[in-house]
Amino acid sequence: MSERKTVLITGSSRGIGAAAARRFAQEGWGVGLHCRARLDRAQALGAELRALGVPVGVYQGDVSDRAQVDRVVADFLRDFGRLDVLVCSAGLARQELFTDVTQASWRQVLGVNLDGVFHCCQAVLPHMLHRKAGKLITLSSMWGQVGASCEVAYSAAKAGVIGLTKALAKELGPSGITVNCVAPGVIATEMNAALSPETLAALAEDTPLERLGTPEDVARAIWFLASPAGDFFTGQVLAPNGGFVI
Repeated sequence: MSERKTVLITGSSRGIGAAAARRFAQEGWGVGLHCRARLDRAQALGAELRALGVPVGVYQGDVSDRAQVDRVVADFLRDFGRLDVLVCSAGLARQELFTDVTQASWRQVLGVNLDGVFHCCQAVLPHMLHRKAGKLITLSSMWGQVGASCEVAYSAAKAGVIGLTKALAKELGPSGITVNCVAPGVIATEMNAALSPETLAALAEDTPLERLGTPEDVARAIWFLASPAGDFFTGQVLAPNGGFVI
């Protein structure tokens, strides 16, 4: 088994996931990129990271589908032989009045944001339990902490991620596996690009640091938890939100 540490990052063809992948590659880690639809973007990022001299794998699948998750994890372990850190970054946001939320919309948002974390963590655990080592890093949101109007499904899913993280940390601690969560504030990503300039300006004004976060802000928090500096952290929620939620 290679001594080079490795990470698998779901939803890493863009945004926070891509920024985290770049950070791990800069630190010399082997990186597994994952996407659901934009394989072209994931492959382009893969080429960029390989230029840094690190091994990179690109995997495609829907995290809400357990069979596809199992295939992604199996392919990653075949290619790399070890998995040190899983980052569950795949996410889906949808703004709609609660009275307009259909069962299909509810299931899709919960399926990606919450079921996806369940599927990915459970799929990698046999490997980590065998090694008695590993780190699981989940992505929630400040809306999972305080709720957001017109984003009930998203807020519920992200709150569930926090509960899953805290409970799983207690269960896996004796096995040497840490489980932590990063709950970003409003970040300038494509997920928020649908918001109007006025809304984004208002959100920046409501943030005590008076700006939106960047994917790199969140990537630094993810890296902290993955690095030796985060070894004694488990069951925690790290919140890079500019002071929006305290």
